[in-house]
Amino acid sequence: MFNYEEAFSRNIGWVTEAEQQKLRNTRVAIGGLGGVGGDHAVVLSRLGIGNFNISDLDDYDVANFNRQSGANMSTLGRPKAAVMEETIRGINPEADINNFDHGITDDNLEQFLDGVDIYIDSLDIFALEMRRKVFRRCYEKGIPTITAAPLGMGTAFLVFMPGKMSFDEYFAIEDPAPNATEEEKEQLFADNIIRFIVGVAPACIQRHYLAERTSVNFFKKKVPSTCMGISLAAGVLCTNALKIILNRGEVIYAPRGMHFDAYLNKTKKTWRPFGNKNPLQRYMFKVFKGIIDNSK
Repeated sequence: MFNYEEAFSRNIGWVTEAEQQKLRNTRVAIGGLGGVGGDHAVVLSRLGIGNFNISDLDDYDVANFNRQSGANMSTLGRPKAAVMEETIRGINPEADINNFDHGITDDNLEQFLDGVDIYIDSLDIFALEMRRKVFRRCYEKGIPTITAAPLGMGTAFLVFMPGKMSFDEYFAIEDPAPNATEEEKEQLFADNIIRFIVGVAPACIQRHYLAERTSVNFFKKKVPSTCMGISLAAGVLCTNALKIILNRGEVIYAPRGMHFDAYLNKTKKTWRPFGNKNPLQRYMFKVFKGIIDNSK
């Protein structure tokens, strides 16, 4: 028979019994259940989080096998949202789960964020417009948000706290001109993806060991990823989620961030006042854009 206290008893010591009950009563929203999202869901479930709003609209395919928590031969072709709901319930049968299995949309965004204590961003890197909308609404509702990008064999993360610097202020994503051509819109989309990457990881230390630059193609919506980066992202993000939920420990929030890379044995703390409008960020944008352009 399942017993919550026994199932998560090994957490006690690192958290108190009262804190464990707080985790039990917390509602977390996870946008996207693919690469990092699946690992986030598993780690948070094992932490004892008791309430979830989850979202994804894709099915598992073979290309997911190298990194996604729920991807294997038995789940091939199955919806990621359904598989991860089963996974969460397998860890905690008492979990309350609202499953948005058609993804986050303009129509269900309010419902997706209803009653949420913290938002975990794991949307596809190319879902930039919906990511902006979710972060903006979280900021308006006073919901803390976290994003952690798996970059090579490391991770970089950013936290956005209510009343502090917002996602829009930090990333300075640009909108196309009203009369922009399709080619111009396509180029701006690729540039905005670069703005997102260099914003999450201002140090961009992972660029030093990218072995095949042609593997990065924003126009084809293709980027490489490793399971190590995914696992590290989940560990870092979920640790910070715990600190925010329990209101203990130092939380680094935008315009400050941190990048840890296991391959390079490096940790970089970053501080970028004005976000992507900072001169250092403008320089890194040009560097990264040059790398991408030269790989075509």
